[in-house]
Amino acid sequence: MTGSARRGNQDQGLIRPERRRARSGEDFDIIIGFLGFWALVLLVVTVWMEITLQPALGWALGLLATLLALYGMVRLRRRLPDRR
Repeated sequence: MTGSARRGNQDQGLIRPERRRARSGEDFDIIIGFLGFWALVLLVVTVWMEITLQPALGWALGLLATLLALYGMVRLRRRLPDRR
């Protein structure tokens, strides 16, 4: 095997910094979607618990924590480049 062939195989695992930043932005989008889904589920459960006059404090606190996490992720996502 020649030196250039070996070098070519080793360089295949490297990711350019621009690509790494774009991929991390996509990862943030996935996490934001995941948190948004659970925020919606917790909202529905909290409203249902309130309507049926059952204790809803735990569900409401879970919703608050999810919304704060979602807000933090959206703020962090703004610093990263848009998806292509």
